[in-house]
Amino acid sequence: MPDGWRLWWPTPVVGAVGGLLASLANWPLPWMIGALVAVILFRCSTPWQIRDLPGGRKTGQWIIGIGIGLHFSPEVIEQVVAHFWPILFCALVTTLSSAAAVWLLRRTGEDAPTAFFSCMPGGSGEMVNLGLRNGAVSSRVAAAQSLRVVAVVLCVPAVFKLLMGDGPALHQQAPADWFWLAILVPLGGALAWLWQRLKQPNPWLFGPLLVSAAASIFYELHVGLPPGASQLGQLLIGGGLGCHFDRAFFRRAPSFLARTMIGTALMIGVASLCALGMGWLTALDVRSLTLGMMPGGIAEMSLTAETLQLSVPLVTALQVLRLLLVLFLAEPIYRRWRKQP
Repeated sequence: MPDGWRLWWPTPVVGAVGGLLASLANWPLPWMIGALVAVILFRCSTPWQIRDLPGGRKTGQWIIGIGIGLHFSPEVIEQVVAHFWPILFCALVTTLSSAAAVWLLRRTGEDAPTAFFSCMPGGSGEMVNLGLRNGAVSSRVAAAQSLRVVAVVLCVPAVFKLLMGDGPALHQQAPADWFWLAILVPLGGALAWLWQRLKQPNPWLFGPLLVSAAASIFYELHVGLPPGASQLGQLLIGGGLGCHFDRAFFRRAPSFLARTMIGTALMIGVASLCALGMGWLTALDVRSLTLGMMPGGIAEMSLTAETLQLSVPLVTALQVLRLLLVLFLAEPIYRRWRKQP
């Protein structure tokens, strides 16, 4: 058996066991969180350093991207467009809330570029690249970005379920339509491949999402993924995230990781307060606003919205706007900041 095969075939098995146990325990987002926790525990408690399934996380994002896009409809888009400026303000506040985390890392001795790009709530790969370009320690930026997403994925769905329960459903599960899925899935994969060739962020999520959202809006499809597809996507994403962690990761810089967690908690607090205020000022759902402003990944937060039956398009719109703001503004803001006396 080739060594590469030996390292990655157990990952989906371990993740599936974790997802099944989490599902039986009635955890929120069980197949993602269960797989994530199981893979982290396996890598930390055994010498067998299993790795991500080749192409596994991309495939998971491909599936989830199609599913997220199918939640879009003309009515929902009208609501999002009607509240564009409040949504943009929320995304901007979430981005600016990272200043508290940057301040914390700087006050505790971290160098400026590492502190700044570790705390920006953008994509991990994009922030590592920007950090490298500006003199940051790339390993610390990658560690902080991964830890923040995992912390949000582990904590936010559980807190939502504990404090808010299931709440009123804002969307219903639509039936699968194999004819449309046979068209959308390959088209989404083709656009993802092209997006990746153009070196754009999150290609395997955005490509399928754009294809399925466009079809869902223009043809008013009202269809969904087949049973088990969302769980498979969660499993692949959760297992892939878990492969970033091992005992060496937690031993490498425990103080830095602890400060990153405190900074993440500050960002979550600011986002929650802003969402409550914006929900009071507008007719938008406070739960969806809060989830959309969380400093986690787009796929993970949109999946949480789907599981809790919240407004997936609103959550996705907030997450995408924040990502775009970070990608376009992070480097200019950093360079202007460093020019200040």
